[in-house]
Amino acid sequence: MQLYSRENYLKKIRGFYHADDIIKVITGVRRCGKSSLMQTIADELKQGGVADSNIIYIDLDKRGYKNIKTADALEKEIEKQGTADGLKYLFVDEVQNVTGFEDVLNGFRTEGDWSIFVTGSNSYLLSGEITTKLTGRFLEIELFTLSFEEYEDMKRFYGKPVDANPMVELNSYILEGGFPRTVLLDTLADKRRYVQSVTQEIFEKDIRHRVKIRDRETFETVRRFVINNFGSMTSLTNLCEALRADGTRVTKETVARYVQTLIDAKILYACPRFDMKSKKSLHGDKKYYLSDLSFYYADNTDNQINYGPVLENIVFIYAKTLDCSVSVGRFGKFECDFILRNTDMDYAYVQVAYTIALSKETENREYRPLETVKDNYPKYVLTTDYLLQHRNGIRHMNLLDFIRSGNRF
Repeated sequence: MQLYSRENYLKKIRGFYHADDIIKVITGVRRCGKSSLMQTIADELKQGGVADSNIIYIDLDKRGYKNIKTADALEKEIEKQGTADGLKYLFVDEVQNVTGFEDVLNGFRTEGDWSIFVTGSNSYLLSGEITTKLTGRFLEIELFTLSFEEYEDMKRFYGKPVDANPMVELNSYILEGGFPRTVLLDTLADKRRYVQSVTQEIFEKDIRHRVKIRDRETFETVRRFVINNFGSMTSLTNLCEALRADGTRVTKETVARYVQTLIDAKILYACPRFDMKSKKSLHGDKKYYLSDLSFYYADNTDNQINYGPVLENIVFIYAKTLDCSVSVGRFGKFECDFILRNTDMDYAYVQVAYTIALSKETENREYRPLETVKDNYPKYVLTTDYLLQHRNGIRHMNLLDFIRSGNRF
């Protein structure tokens, strides 16, 4: 089957295709498309004239490679396949299956005629071992599940129907989620069963083998609670109190460890608060957003959509795909949904709402936090409205059109 090309990520990597001094590490939640992205890179290299003999592709989860568990075995396999002259392109999928893989990859990197790409378990690839051993020698490319733009585009690519009404498509995207494999499934029930299997796989492969979870039931309670309250301001203290009120006795330290485990596995992302007056991050309360909304809907039978946190989640992840740093902003007594800092170190301020057309009070609630900001960085109110208005230099934009057009903040 022809692979859907995720151009937004490929253009981040193309400049490093032939770099033999940097290991390209592709991270992201399980089943977000890392292996497919790496296969697309290999296909592009072949289309660009690289000979098959110069491309070594080792998927450590597949038959024929599953017995490669040690650094020596991996090194021998690479040496066996890598006999061609000139620059060789090494792709290793699920690299965490090999103990001590860092030294092997680093050894080939220092030889100067290997361009190396790897994917693997997030909780391992982002841990201290690889960052310590490969500091300054690797580039992380973080891959996310499908954005709304990609969701619609991938459906067209594979001949799936796309509704002409963008709000119908948005609702489908919210309820189904953005895991690429779900686009090929026909029913919502099948899509949710698939996401449930992904959740189980993450626990078995990324969490249980690396983190001591003594009480699976308590861990699941914490996981469900945080996921069910995504987009809400949360502190570990309040989280502990809420769990205890529901009959779950758990310490703050245990909750902190479990939440960090979910972040390491890229199920959750933490969004801290930032005080514009002191220019400091505020400790304590944070918002947690989901790497994919299906983690919520696959666990809940209720299909009602609470657009407030859902649309925030979509904008948060979209900003992350643009490599923005994201915080909740505080301006005295006001808060804005997001302060973004892009790779050029420029800021943008964003309010997100389903609509501001219902009343003047609703409009004022979204505009006032931004009107208190006195710098000249861009300010946005993103809604699903198609009747747009501008007020005091603040840009009111349709959220769906903003994302579909690939706009940058």
